[in-house]
Amino acid sequence: MDSSTLLYGGLGLLAATLGTAYTLLVLWSPDIIVPKPSEKTYRSPRKPSARLPLSSIRDSPSVDLTVVIPAYNETARLPEMFSTTLAHLESTRSSRSYEVLVVDDGSRDGTADLALKLGAQYPQSDVRVVVLEKNVGKGGAVRHGMLHGRGKRLLMVDADGASRFEDLEALWKAMDEISPKGEAAVVVGSRAHLVKTEAVVKRSLIRNVLMYGLHTILRIVGVGHIRDTQCGFKLFSRRAAQQIFPCQHLATWIFDVELLLLAKELRMAVAEVPIEWHEVSGSKLHVFADSLQMLRDLLILRANLLLGRWKVHAPKATQNGKGR
Repeated sequence: MDSSTLLYGGLGLLAATLGTAYTLLVLWSPDIIVPKPSEKTYRSPRKPSARLPLSSIRDSPSVDLTVVIPAYNETARLPEMFSTTLAHLESTRSSRSYEVLVVDDGSRDGTADLALKLGAQYPQSDVRVVVLEKNVGKGGAVRHGMLHGRGKRLLMVDADGASRFEDLEALWKAMDEISPKGEAAVVVGSRAHLVKTEAVVKRSLIRNVLMYGLHTILRIVGVGHIRDTQCGFKLFSRRAAQQIFPCQHLATWIFDVELLLLAKELRMAVAEVPIEWHEVSGSKLHVFADSLQMLRDLLILRANLLLGRWKVHAPKATQNGKGR
């Protein structure tokens, strides 16, 4: 066999390998989720039987803060979290108007009805409950809430209550500093300072090993500047939400990384603020299976951005912060 035959054979094998890899990328890459008509409506404790139209992130803001709570089968953990959240929001009502948007991600345990019942305990509050027809994943639920929030600033917070909600004030202060005029910016709640504390040390060995492995991979894909990408406590300016969430593809656990990569691509200011956090039982994360999915999704995310299949476009904004 001569050298030219080996060369052509090698090139053919390389082309086949690249072609197969690209085909798998196309097959495994999720499309942007398109909401169904019923998902563009909400119910409120004031009119629990009525379905009212949701607002759009493209509209002008009408409250200071939107709190987005993604919830999937959360009847056990939601009551305590809801109580803590609403107590703090009510304590700041005189200086900050707000809405709470609970996005039920296809729950089967009556989470939506419970959220309406809990909201009724705070008649002065604006609680809105949206039900997705099927479970799309935490990232999909957060995206849906953000795309329909009315706030000048929008906070995503987990339904388990693991993050201390009062630390919103630290995130708010940081946002005042990096986005004094409503510029596109993100403030990330961080548990990085807790790495050597009892709260993290007591977690299982495998969870901690995977945590360090994930951080190594994140440095490779381009968000190593953020010490804690996965904390479910993040604050977005409205302009940032208008630019980031329409471009979001991933609905799985690793969606936070996509949000931060999009913010980086769009040259947004990002601040990381330490918050208090504690482990809460009832996590729906399956360590091995979800870790493998996270790795696959990270590769899909980075490949699509590098190849330009997933494009990022910063919309022009009017003076009131509304995208065009």
